[in-house]
Amino acid sequence: MDKILTDLRIAITVGVLLAVGLMFAPYYQPPLGWLNGAFQWLHVFFGITWIGLLYYFNFVQIPTMPLIPAELKPGVSKYIAPKALFYFRWAAALTVLTGLILAHLYHEAKEAMMLEASARLIGIGMYLALIMAANVWFVIWPNQKKALGLVTVDDAAKAKAARVAMLASRTNVVLSIPMLLCMTNYH
Repeated sequence: MDKILTDLRIAITVGVLLAVGLMFAPYYQPPLGWLNGAFQWLHVFFGITWIGLLYYFNFVQIPTMPLIPAELKPGVSKYIAPKALFYFRWAAALTVLTGLILAHLYHEAKEAMMLEASARLIGIGMYLALIMAANVWFVIWPNQKKALGLVTVDDAAKAKAARVAMLASRTNVVLSIPMLLCMTNYH
């Protein structure tokens, strides 16, 4: 058990295998079929990863960084933040992709995107998520690369990039709250 729990890859693999095993159990019968159930599970997994990291950055990392002694900050900016941002941006992309696949499987993609009455709530949630994902890829990530020194810029540009990334991230916190309401209350 120690080997399983001390190696993250093994622990994740075991978790995935347990979940897949449950999918083949006779009592696993998603209301709209196995494919829909699998994509629903993936959508929730990626969504929890994305929003969990969003909240980590905003509730833990950003408020704590000013309290960290200068000599310790590179531990976060050179090691933790780049890795967390990798999972953050890819979780955002995979959440959106699996969400769009689910909308197609539910036969409501057009209705949701057109904000028709039958799918307006999920449509609003989808638009909020699309705005948030665009923010991750086209505002937060390019500016974080500068702020973390992954792209060489002068100190003024680095400080400006850090502020832009923080404000975009806070915008995503604001949008995540109504987005989660829409997503959890539609189906």
